[in-house]
Amino acid sequence: MQKFYSNKEAEEIAFKNRDNNYDILTLNNGVGLVKFPAFLREDGVVAAMTTRIGGVSKGRYATMNMSFSNGDKEENVLQNYKTVCKELNIDYKKLVLSHQTHTTNIRTVTQNDIGKGIVQKRDYENVDGLITDIKGVGLVTQFADCIPLLFYDRVKKVIAASHAGWRGTVWEIGLKTVNKMVLEFGCNKKDILAVIAPGICKDCYEVDDKVVNELKKIKDIDFSLMLKEKGNGKYQLDLCECNRQILLKAGVLKENIFVTNHCTNCNSNIFHSHRATLGSRGNLATVIALK
Repeated sequence: MQKFYSNKEAEEIAFKNRDNNYDILTLNNGVGLVKFPAFLREDGVVAAMTTRIGGVSKGRYATMNMSFSNGDKEENVLQNYKTVCKELNIDYKKLVLSHQTHTTNIRTVTQNDIGKGIVQKRDYENVDGLITDIKGVGLVTQFADCIPLLFYDRVKKVIAASHAGWRGTVWEIGLKTVNKMVLEFGCNKKDILAVIAPGICKDCYEVDDKVVNELKKIKDIDFSLMLKEKGNGKYQLDLCECNRQILLKAGVLKENIFVTNHCTNCNSNIFHSHRATLGSRGNLATVIALK
């Protein structure tokens, strides 16, 4: 099992080691969360990714399941959100939940969207990215091996969260998220911090020619750093590296991109993993909010 730190220890690591690009597993009040030194060092943002630890869900969802749509009891999922938000000191009623279908659609969250997907019905669908400049509003995206992308402009005070499976990666949702931050909020790309949070690693993610042929349509990236050919039309794919290069291409500074050091499949005792359970699982979530 990966080492867990208390919240206090995590903050000390974040501030003492300013070159630490990696995420930290924290355990406070029995709730396991992944936190990111890049954001812990900032006063204006709070962000975390859930683990399987600290919730009330049962069976294959145990214990911290964040999805209302995979068969778990609604009251259990809502309690899980309340628990996570209490640890992050944000209001669960001010969360906004994506509606992920492997698109590159990114919704600008307004006051009218607050609570949608959590305590209010969503009036949107096919949304794999969220962006806002409203303080106190938590953007929620969900995962179980796909790659979470989190963004914070520390000057304009804008946040975003996107879901990058292989389709979202091929269609460059990371680049499109950055461009939307610039277009709608006047962000300077040099001010944007980007975190690539826990997802499946290269050693665990086998894909076929169909995926690779689509991947190679992406321009101006180095496939040698993310693909390992195995033969018989099979490859190992590093989605984190691919998204890192896409963010570089988008104009995010190299030193402002922070890449995970945890794999959801390798650590399926800590994270919900689609591949590890053949789809019989709960969902993780990332939450990011402006303070």
